[in-house]
Amino acid sequence: MPFLHSVNVGTATATVHSDFPTTGIDKQPVADAVWVSDPGPQLGGAGLHGDAICDLKSHGGTDQAVYAYAREDLDIWEADLGRSLRSGMFGENLTTGDLDVTGARVGERWLVGETCVLEVTSPRIPCRTFAGWLVEHGWERRFTKRGVPGAYLRVITPGAVRAGDPITVIARPAHDVSIGFMFRALTTEKRLFAELAAAGSALPAELRSELQVV
Repeated sequence: MPFLHSVNVGTATATVHSDFPTTGIDKQPVADAVWVSDPGPQLGGAGLHGDAICDLKSHGGTDQAVYAYAREDLDIWEADLGRSLRSGMFGENLTTGDLDVTGARVGERWLVGETCVLEVTSPRIPCRTFAGWLVEHGWERRFTKRGVPGAYLRVITPGAVRAGDPITVIARPAHDVSIGFMFRALTTEKRLFAELAAAGSALPAELRSELQVV
């Protein structure tokens, strides 16, 4: 059964790898339960209480309240890079276990723990801050080529989550716009872009506007 491998939060630290002077990408696993709620629209900040998001124009807000990445995918990157990657190393708030994050569909809903309901919205697009944090040559290109980006989620029902909590997929849309498909449509296969409209109102606000989805 899918479960929450770890919950990770970060504090603001200085960086030279971004157009913004600080970053919250260094997420560290925490043992205690963490409250998750909708931070509000763009410029709203983080969905996890106590988590730092510094560049509010690029990250956070309702459509990117929470970022999830699969522990299994981190393990594959560990083998590929020849280095240890702790949970939270990719800046993810939730490190999942036994859950196909790349195959999750936009609009899919997860019950995490007893009450928290999250909805899949979009893939993570790699940036200079991410590359600088990992200190891996050509990281943006390598991450994009593999096509395993993790997923951003919005908060439908607030609640407390902690490591070990079960994750249950409680709703799965009938369309075929998965996180992996959306990532390709936004990066390496832009000819697919118009097909993202099939995800309808579950799309992030900016994409709904661009695709003229009501």
